[in-house]
Amino acid sequence: MARKKSPKKRNPTPKAGTAATDHDELLAVAEENWPHIMHLYRLFADRNPIMLYDLQEQRVYAYPYAEFAAELNERSQRSLAEQYERAVRDGQVVVFVRDNDRKRFVSFSLDPIG
Repeated sequence: MARKKSPKKRNPTPKAGTAATDHDELLAVAEENWPHIMHLYRLFADRNPIMLYDLQEQRVYAYPYAEFAAELNERSQRSLAEQYERAVRDGQVVVFVRDNDRKRFVSFSLDPIG
């Protein structure tokens, strides 16, 4: 599947404890794959899914919030609950980018542009 770079700039904030370079690099991955993320998101938009892009698999997944949150530890569940509530209220999409090779797992709340 061809990947297109999205020229749209979003304005997410790095989460505490996340190195800025990791944040920037994984944000770039999300933006490069934005058309694919949004295509899948739109299929389930009425359910406000959590989106996951797996870097090694180069695949996009959509998860129900409760199912996704259940896989996280308690601290991450609280953080996701706050992020998700804010994103839904503001009309944004919660997107996680997972890099298993470098053990990175970062989330963004992004505007559904494009």
